[in-house]
Amino acid sequence: MEKSNKPIISHIPDFLDYCEVEKGLRNNTQKNYQRYLNKFVGWLRFKNLQGTLPHNLTSEHIWEYRLYLSRYQNPKNGNPLKKSTQNYYLIALRAFLGYFVAKDIISIPPDKIALPKGDKSDKTVKFLNLDQIEKLLTTVNPKDDASIRDRAILESLFSTGLRIAELVSLNVEQFTNIKNKKDLELGIIGKGGSPRTVYFSERAFDWIKKYLETRQDKEKPLFIHTRSRNNSESRLTPRSIERIVKKYAVLAGIPIFTTPHTLRHSYATDLLTQGVDLRTIQEFLGHKNIVTTQIYTHVTNKRLRDIHRQFHSGKNLKE
Repeated sequence: MEKSNKPIISHIPDFLDYCEVEKGLRNNTQKNYQRYLNKFVGWLRFKNLQGTLPHNLTSEHIWEYRLYLSRYQNPKNGNPLKKSTQNYYLIALRAFLGYFVAKDIISIPPDKIALPKGDKSDKTVKFLNLDQIEKLLTTVNPKDDASIRDRAILESLFSTGLRIAELVSLNVEQFTNIKNKKDLELGIIGKGGSPRTVYFSERAFDWIKKYLETRQDKEKPLFIHTRSRNNSESRLTPRSIERIVKKYAVLAGIPIFTTPHTLRHSYATDLLTQGVDLRTIQEFLGHKNIVTTQIYTHVTNKRLRDIHRQFHSGKNLKE
């Protein structure tokens, strides 16, 4: 182990390169790490610690940063950071400190950063029932290229359970020679570089076909901006997809705050209520660990309770 003469801040680009080359993390994960570490960099500068070397970082610094996250308030609405959001910032910092360990650079060990327990409310899975899903989808009036694209996006999210980053990364070439097919099985590379198969229903696939018929361009991405953006990237961003989903959720009058991930939750919840086992749903969603999939057992628990009330309430027993 050796001391580094470079400030902590100057190591961040090297850390991101390390994530790409040695850890094999996807570009989206690297961007998230950079975004979360920017908060730490901002705090260092605020405390006039931007010149701190890795071996000069102390437990006291970490504690003060955690207090900063805990007491931080959004300047727009005054809301504090959720415990789960604080965790994201701390997880990124732990990964960064883990890089120093891997490179034999003296610094505070990453296991010195314990993660706070998340709010119980954060674990609540928000999902739409089928009536709400149908209302959301049919709210789109497919009258032009943009609205046909939007309908294809919404139908695809619910049909496949794709993560937003996975949807954004789809390309036109993955949908060649599709005219004579009713539905589609598509191999993708998901989170963490794990391959899996996703399934477009006949209904979702029809909207993909309709959308591709509107395309007269040679652009590579599947979902693109329908208006010229002065030679900028044509591929829709995750933020663009979020805005599209929110737009139609508001128009549909859906009471639950709806995001692309809400549709992924809805997809998994619908499978579970139809009797699909958790292991299969784990494969559909691309979860590495079954524990992650078990957040959907709230549906099973309610369903079992309702069945028990209906068929085993004790009403038929003789007194």
